[in-house]
Amino acid sequence: MNLPKRAEDAHTTLAAAFNTGDVATVMSMYDVTGIIVPEPNKPVSGRQQFEDSIKAILSIKGKMEIKTVYCLQTGNIALGRSEWSITDGDEVKVAAKGIEVMQQQTDGTWKIIIDQAFGAEANLVA
Repeated sequence: MNLPKRAEDAHTTLAAAFNTGDVATVMSMYDVTGIIVPEPNKPVSGRQQFEDSIKAILSIKGKMEIKTVYCLQTGNIALGRSEWSITDGDEVKVAAKGIEVMQQQTDGTWKIIIDQAFGAEANLVA
């Protein structure tokens, strides 16, 4: 899988990675020294915790779609706001509004360094 060359393409690339069902493909989208929040109020960091979180999300049967609400970039850092869901036919398995921080790599590609999958939810408890 090719990492995105533009920050605004990270959401589309991430959804495509999840839809492969391959943990390694999804892991390539992340800087595992960062943070992922796979469920509300449960941030994790580190390779094993990222992998466990991704495996749990991949275990949800269905197709992931991520809509970019906005993407703001300054230099090699970008902030994205997303609306994402995993659906199986007409059934919505999970849906949320997320916030992602991305960093441009030395090769010009972008990786997610913070993925707060539920960060833009109005009822999120801090």
